[in-house]
Amino acid sequence: MITLTKSTRPSASRDTLVIVDDLAQLRHIDLERSDRQYLNEQLEADPSVAICDVSGRLVMAHLVRSGDRHLQLEKARKAGDAMAARLNGARRAEAQVIGLVDDAELTLALAEGAMLGSYAFRKYKTDAQGAPTLEKVSLVSKEVSADAVEELSDLCEAVWTARDLVNEPVSFLNATQLAAEIRNLSRNSGFKVQVLDKAQIEALGMGGLLAVNKGSVDPPTFSILEWKPKDAVNKRPLLLVGKGVVYDTGGLSLKPTPNSMDQMKCDMSGAAAVACAMALVAKRELPVHVVGLIPATDNRPGGNAYAPGDVLRMHSGLTVEVLNTDAEGRLILADALSYGERYKPELVMTIATLTGAAMRAIGTYGTAVMGTAPDSEFHRLEAVGQHVYERTARLPFWDEYDEEIKSDVADIKNLGSDLAGAQTAGKFLARFTTHPYIHLDIAGPAFLTRKDSYRTKGGTGVGVRLFYHFIKQRAKR
Repeated sequence: MITLTKSTRPSASRDTLVIVDDLAQLRHIDLERSDRQYLNEQLEADPSVAICDVSGRLVMAHLVRSGDRHLQLEKARKAGDAMAARLNGARRAEAQVIGLVDDAELTLALAEGAMLGSYAFRKYKTDAQGAPTLEKVSLVSKEVSADAVEELSDLCEAVWTARDLVNEPVSFLNATQLAAEIRNLSRNSGFKVQVLDKAQIEALGMGGLLAVNKGSVDPPTFSILEWKPKDAVNKRPLLLVGKGVVYDTGGLSLKPTPNSMDQMKCDMSGAAAVACAMALVAKRELPVHVVGLIPATDNRPGGNAYAPGDVLRMHSGLTVEVLNTDAEGRLILADALSYGERYKPELVMTIATLTGAAMRAIGTYGTAVMGTAPDSEFHRLEAVGQHVYERTARLPFWDEYDEEIKSDVADIKNLGSDLAGAQTAGKFLARFTTHPYIHLDIAGPAFLTRKDSYRTKGGTGVGVRLFYHFIKQRAKR
């Protein structure tokens, strides 16, 4: 974990990451004229990153070009990641970020890329070979406040924690342990949490969560997270629901392998996003009432596993015909959604690695979104997604998709046809809430098989930054 602090003046001896929007600004860096000219020539050819080794001291610069604001920020993050990679490769422990642009956001973006790009999941490594070495980063910029630096530090820590949770194997992170990790987050950040055990889940009649859990030797959990500040700007809470399938074999509808089941420890990425976003909101004391619900279990083909053809009675009272036990995420989310009705939320948002259809539609480059909420809510989410570059792509939510999940033997079935799978899954979920609703399908960006700049290989922590800034904007409204 990297410590990020604000500094009032630069150090002439420390490795330096600098951001400029005019090459003349490099005069403010303690460099010989020839070294400055060398950086100028590199940036004129390629503004992304210029590197100069000054007697062992690394000075790296990024030049901001005019253009789309969101792309400017993203290019700064990517430059920060590339610079951090050079520092880690050189086994450096400390560095400074110097912002010479009259723009706090751009300087923070450079630091954000360096921080997030230096993450690595090392818990089970027995040696330090290849581990990031960067430990301390100081930020020098008159435009950036100490509070903004602290906020960025808290945000990066939340993303790192989400990545850790996603990267943990089910041999450690079963549903019970996930609930324990959520309790730890609660103690460290200040939100309230209640964890329901299997007996309490049975008493609530959560037929979806219990069915998915039938093939497992580990019990399910249902975690209720709440941040309710006295100065909340909303009379009714924002409800976040995260899928917590800690490992998914597909159940009796067993997934083929390889390249399908071997990454299924990531099937609780939605739960990680909700838990870590809640922790960040509480730590930053945002004046917004937020409730998070996390149903958790693994999905296994054990001795009494639920089977295709089964009919389940859900928490809401609706009956569901099971056509495929690998469409399990929507079953546990549906029980959580119907439980969430008691809060009368102003907006409901589910986040889940739910369908391969979403990933096939837009790849790993963004999140598929859909739902019943007013257009204004989708527009706000899209704007925030562009700003943090966790982009959203809205899919149609036409009434015809409802026809796909009608069942001959129950109220609905848990699978549509082989077409529009992301939307029929969303339509299934929408049957379990009566409030304005947005569904985020993160099947694509939640877990990467190769590094994509500051989005490191494995769990990406997608959703944490998106939710936090979405809620932060709500606080300002």
